[in-house]
Amino acid sequence: MSHISRHPLALSTLAAAIALSLSACNDDDDDDVAAPAFKSIAFSATPVAKTETEMLDTYSTSVATITYSDGSTKQFPLHYSTLFKNTDQTNEVDGKQYAAAQLFDAEMKPIKDPNGDAVIAETADANSLLQVGGKLMLVNHWEYDDVLADGVDAYKAENWYSRMPMSMNLSELTQAADGKLSLVSQKPIDFSSVHGGWIFCFGSQTPWNTHLGGEEDYDLYFIPGEDAYKTTEAGLKAMSEVYFGGKKTTNPYHYGYATEVAPKGDGSYTVDKLYNMGRGTWEAAIFAKDGRTAFFGDDGAYSGMFMFVGDKANDPKAGGTIYAAKWNQTSVDGSDGGTADIVWVKLGSATHAQAKALIDRGITLGDIFETSLTEQKGDGWKATRAGSSQTVWIKLKPGMEQAAAVLETRRYAAYLGATTEFTKGEGVAINHADKKMYYAMSRIEGSMKANDGGPVDHIRLMENKAGATYTLPMAGGQKDSTGAAIDSEYVPTRALVEANLLGRPIAADANGNIADVEFIANTDNLFFSEKMRTLFIGEDSGMHVNNYLWAYNVDTEKLTRILNVAAGGESTGLQVVEDANGHAYIMSNNQHQGDWISSQSADLTTRLEKKADELFGKNKYGTLHYRLTAHVGYIGGLPAIK
Repeated sequence: MSHISRHPLALSTLAAAIALSLSACNDDDDDDVAAPAFKSIAFSATPVAKTETEMLDTYSTSVATITYSDGSTKQFPLHYSTLFKNTDQTNEVDGKQYAAAQLFDAEMKPIKDPNGDAVIAETADANSLLQVGGKLMLVNHWEYDDVLADGVDAYKAENWYSRMPMSMNLSELTQAADGKLSLVSQKPIDFSSVHGGWIFCFGSQTPWNTHLGGEEDYDLYFIPGEDAYKTTEAGLKAMSEVYFGGKKTTNPYHYGYATEVAPKGDGSYTVDKLYNMGRGTWEAAIFAKDGRTAFFGDDGAYSGMFMFVGDKANDPKAGGTIYAAKWNQTSVDGSDGGTADIVWVKLGSATHAQAKALIDRGITLGDIFETSLTEQKGDGWKATRAGSSQTVWIKLKPGMEQAAAVLETRRYAAYLGATTEFTKGEGVAINHADKKMYYAMSRIEGSMKANDGGPVDHIRLMENKAGATYTLPMAGGQKDSTGAAIDSEYVPTRALVEANLLGRPIAADANGNIADVEFIANTDNLFFSEKMRTLFIGEDSGMHVNNYLWAYNVDTEKLTRILNVAAGGESTGLQVVEDANGHAYIMSNNQHQGDWISSQSADLTTRLEKKADELFGKNKYGTLHYRLTAHVGYIGGLPAIK
């Protein structure tokens, strides 16, 4: 259900006639007065949803007020529009129509469940709206498929799977005079050339106008006996049997990379996994405008903060160096997110060809490290926590430095003394004008607390389950932990949290919100608009009944709610397009709506499910259609911001 209000911006007939008359009276082009330039923008707040119908909807009632260089202002009411839903029959393969989020195997055949039903994801994630060859092309992610979500008994069968190989779409859009976007055509992207895709999460747009998606590989190559190994086995089994149809055994080192999709004007595209940039649970990777320096959001517990510095602008495959951050805490009590100096530990360098050759030869974890789940002492052995709360003792094998850097990036970071105590890293954004990087920490807990029980205790913070968005000033002329120069002008040097970017946990209110609804809870997607001077922030919160999309003006420090996301749904797909043929767009999706937060009041849950049944109905298995629906869309109503 889409809440859409339209506010025509065209001049009235009378005003247009007057303007034409005045223009005709002035034959001297030199006397033409240029339109005033954009100066700043401010948003009014979309109120917290009150009725069940509002709570089940994704909508904006915010108004953008633009101030121009001559002091004049103009207001632009915003509205949310759905481009397509996951279940819409918009995807075309070989002349046949499929649901937008239909998942496909390596032969581009639709995947079906044991009941013979189509496997359709309900997790719309990243968007990249790109202007390519005079066309508007959209790349969008499907993150994962919660195959238990619709309660089908067959999903619990022994021969079924808890994870699916995932997909992206490439769509061509058309644009109306008023800025409205509509779907022209759509097709799934074929990832068979890179062995398929696994958990496509957040993404970004490169300086060379391509899409860069995070492959959030929670199913890393864990050690047999390690706590998370069962998840690894299940994930690899699904990829081998579902995606490859049992014809091929999955290699875990094919997953967990920044994945590039480059659309072309004729509707074709190329796909690459940037193996030499490192492997992890990447929420996203984003490049600075130099086309060389990139940062990663590393999801999960005991994660790290990583930077890649390429050798050649706009060509990461040509080679580059991977660094991991060490958090040197400067705040004493660890309150308000803490403060720290950031030192960068060099992990190693490789080209894409070198990294790919390591994978192609069949290298394994055992080739790179000796490992033990029990304490080991002696030369070269180090205790680490990387990706789980279990301590693992590892020892690098001779000559494996490059392989460790690109294929076991987080584990090697811990081995070399960088910090792998972050929980839970998400989106990354860059403010070039102020030379700041923003890093979303969805929750501050567990590994980030003092005395967490790990082998090191770099991060010693007070728990804040509502999380924070960190601000990291950047500078050139920096050196790594050995004193060697880092060849980038965009190196983060310290970390802090601005007051309005800190989550505010509260005792449960009447609806079950356990974080203040006037502040961000569990920050996730980030996007910085240079021209608007605004950091946009999407939530993935288990603490708000409704998630929100926020606008934070970095000059006024005003935080404003601009989008209400359907209850239980996560705010995803964040991208700001400042000028697309005279219009601006804030791309925004939702996923897994109906995934009620655990603290939600039982009465509210009953009322929401009753209303969702009235509005959307149920499928043949008795599951709410509302719960199985995801929206890919945008906030419209804005003129181009120039």
